[in-house]
Amino acid sequence: MLQAVIFDFDGTLADTLPLCIAAFRNAIEPATGRSLSDEEIVATFGPSEEGTIQALAPAHYDTCLRAYLTHYETLHDEYPHPFEGIVALLEALQSRNVRIGLVTGKGRQSTEISLNRLALAPYFEHIETGSPQGPRKVDGIRTMLTAWGLEPAQAVYVGDAPSDILASQEVGIPVVSVALTPLAEPKKLASLRPDALVHSVEELHTWLLGRL
Repeated sequence: MLQAVIFDFDGTLADTLPLCIAAFRNAIEPATGRSLSDEEIVATFGPSEEGTIQALAPAHYDTCLRAYLTHYETLHDEYPHPFEGIVALLEALQSRNVRIGLVTGKGRQSTEISLNRLALAPYFEHIETGSPQGPRKVDGIRTMLTAWGLEPAQAVYVGDAPSDILASQEVGIPVVSVALTPLAEPKKLASLRPDALVHSVEELHTWLLGRL
């Protein structure tokens, strides 16, 4: 029986990728004097935002990091709220005493901004954020399972990226892939053989609650 659900953030709980890109562009372009394409920015993802800034503007790291966090918070209300049905899903899991965690590649400060702005913070019992040095979802998931005293088979990870599937498979935890945004790659996700691939929060709700 499923005892815990661990979520990714960007593209899983809300469509925040456009917000991240806009905040990076507003922070980095004035400092470096050059334009950045969406592809250039996204290509640096994996590490936290600190890693992206180190890759794109190392000579202006401190200035750009401060500017990024300022723009990220300022622009936040212009972008979508949680996907429709996410809050109801979290409430349904919480009411059934399912442990709810967050393992994200986002940095600590931007994660706190988004959780507070979207009023999602109260739902998450344990949060593991990203590292400037590179992806750490494998470590984050393992840390959470250990803290909860659970085996991988007693939990599930929910994420939108191919890397989420690979990290989950390395840990041995079941993984549900979600394709909820225009940038989702359902064919690529399916090719990596997640335990489930869903295209709506309603499908995710049905899959998760059917395993409690």
